[in-house]
Amino acid sequence: MGGSRQRSGGRPESVGGVRVAFGLVSGVVAIALVAVLVDRFVLGAEWWQVRHTVTAEPVTPQREVGPPPGPLAVSWEHTTRAHHGPVAGYDGVAYAVAQGQVVTASGRGLEVRDARTGADRWSYRRSGWTLLGWTSTRSRLLGYFERDGDRGDRLVIAFDALSGGLLWQREGTRPAAVSRTTLRWPAGSDVLLTTDEDRRTLFGLSAVTGNQMWRLPLPRGCRLFEGSAQPSGGREDLAALALDCAGDARPGEKGSGQKGPGEKGPGEKGPGGKRHNRLLAVEPGEGEIRWNRRLGSTESPEVSMLDGATLVLDGTALRAFDEEGEQFGLWEGDGVCGDTMCPAVLRSGRLLIVYHPGGKSGETRMEAVATRSGEVEWRREDAPGYAALAQAGEHVFALRPRLSERLLPAGVDIVDPRDGETTTAPAPISMNLDLPGPRPWLAAAGGLLYAAVPQAAPRPDGAARLVALRGGLAGTGPAELGGVPEEDWPDACSLLDEPDLLAARVDGHTTEPARTAAGAVRLPRPVSCRYTPPAGEDEPDERDGRKPGREEPEGASPEPPETGSAGPEPPPTADPSDPGVPGIPGEDGDGEDGDGADGDGERERTVGGFTVSVRWVGRTEHAASQMLDALQATQAKARKRRDIGADEAYEIGPAAGMIALRVGRHVVVVEADRPPGVAARLARSVAYRLHHES
Repeated sequence: MGGSRQRSGGRPESVGGVRVAFGLVSGVVAIALVAVLVDRFVLGAEWWQVRHTVTAEPVTPQREVGPPPGPLAVSWEHTTRAHHGPVAGYDGVAYAVAQGQVVTASGRGLEVRDARTGADRWSYRRSGWTLLGWTSTRSRLLGYFERDGDRGDRLVIAFDALSGGLLWQREGTRPAAVSRTTLRWPAGSDVLLTTDEDRRTLFGLSAVTGNQMWRLPLPRGCRLFEGSAQPSGGREDLAALALDCAGDARPGEKGSGQKGPGEKGPGEKGPGGKRHNRLLAVEPGEGEIRWNRRLGSTESPEVSMLDGATLVLDGTALRAFDEEGEQFGLWEGDGVCGDTMCPAVLRSGRLLIVYHPGGKSGETRMEAVATRSGEVEWRREDAPGYAALAQAGEHVFALRPRLSERLLPAGVDIVDPRDGETTTAPAPISMNLDLPGPRPWLAAAGGLLYAAVPQAAPRPDGAARLVALRGGLAGTGPAELGGVPEEDWPDACSLLDEPDLLAARVDGHTTEPARTAAGAVRLPRPVSCRYTPPAGEDEPDERDGRKPGREEPEGASPEPPETGSAGPEPPPTADPSDPGVPGIPGEDGDGEDGDGADGDGERERTVGGFTVSVRWVGRTEHAASQMLDALQATQAKARKRRDIGADEAYEIGPAAGMIALRVGRHVVVVEADRPPGVAARLARSVAYRLHHES
């Protein structure tokens, strides 16, 4: 007889093998279960990923009114650091003012502040996720997040706009036409617009519950743009979306080359069957198409929605449509708006718009167009290059990058929409439009003017600075100068005396004074003085064709000092123009002053041209300190100098060719590139003169 083999203990060997196999399977299952539980309840848990604060404090809505004409002062400010996440191009910072609150949206998340005081109300952030979009409708505010490194892991979260309380969240939802510039996508009537993976269908989701309300297929052959600068715009009752269409559909069908229901526009210009773009207007509450227009280019358009008009920049022209989709304005030229959408507001049936006529970047025009007739009611041919517009009450506010070309602060114009008459005041900020990141932004409410500008600090990431401005003290001087009398501005050519020029070996240079005006006020003395070497000692051109010393600072956006304004340093005890004290070698930013000598016993090199400019005179020393801080905050490189003898001083740029300094209420910039260190030597002389003339 046969039987199973027995172990010494009498137990069959096959039974032991089964138990071993069962144990291995159980171990694998346990490990898998633990991994799933860890991923679900630890790695994917909300408790460690989310930083969510809420509020129960009430907030009072603001009246639709801005500050009165006159000088402006900072009521409160806040800086938001740029977030350079894994998705390129979404490093901007966006703002909105509504319901007595200021919303700040960036890749880091959402922050909501009291619009009057700037105090925190509520916020939401997710570790390991990036905010790529946001929207709001009525009393709901929604954020769109993607997991870092996995763009397929999406999450839309709805909040109560006032308290920040979580209403619902939905996975996998894809917003429709998110703007890289504003990070915003369309929503209205308590419905947010979403799309599918192919971007060929629109869905309306309830902002209250997150449930789908309607479905709308896009015109045949068309899809939404993705990753564009500003492919959509919206308000509560209407959303406008740019469509990328591969070709014409059947005649009479929406999206075809021939006019179907709700279709017309410049589509007749191009032959049928070719790639083209369209602008689709949808009522978000019902999911119905109000109108559909063909555009004149295949480039990704930029769309802006106003309360009564829709603007679209399509690469060939800027077009303005009314509520029914009728085109009432056309401004031709591929550069008519420059690099961004033209600033525009709508007030009392007038569209106020700033553009470059014929696409010429050197010219800027502002005009008012009647939305009903399309007629130009007034026009300003010499308008400043306004960076942003906002309207509140009967006034339109316009943000200009510079109060004047030779002065440091930005400017705010209050424009009468009826005739274009303006009043000007300096803003205690400065701007550099060449900086990457957020675009300048402007809004007005509750007697305040809100302005956001990009800045380089904190370096290297950069940031956006939001400033709430109120009406300031009038002062004894004109409002265009912040209340400072014109007589308080020194002559820029008098800041260096003959001994200073002899000590610097530039006594043979000739001076070229330059004056400027702020609004309607012309300063009586030169604000800039260019020193040019004699004939025969002409300075060589730089590689880019510029003359040394003529480089302008990159711009500015003042950043509040971390510990307050730097206290004044004691003035120099000896006149820096004395040949016996040519400088303070070894105490500047890099330990080298560069006295201009090539070496021991060698002849000192010739000093090239240089410029001394009075960039601003503040009403107080604190105001002047704010402006100097504004200048350095927008420079890619800025180092503090403590050896100039000024109250504050910075070395601007990669070389020591520009020194910006403050003495009392005066902000002065000295620019000199040749030889190294001469700018610091001249700046010491300027600081000495200002100290002893104060």
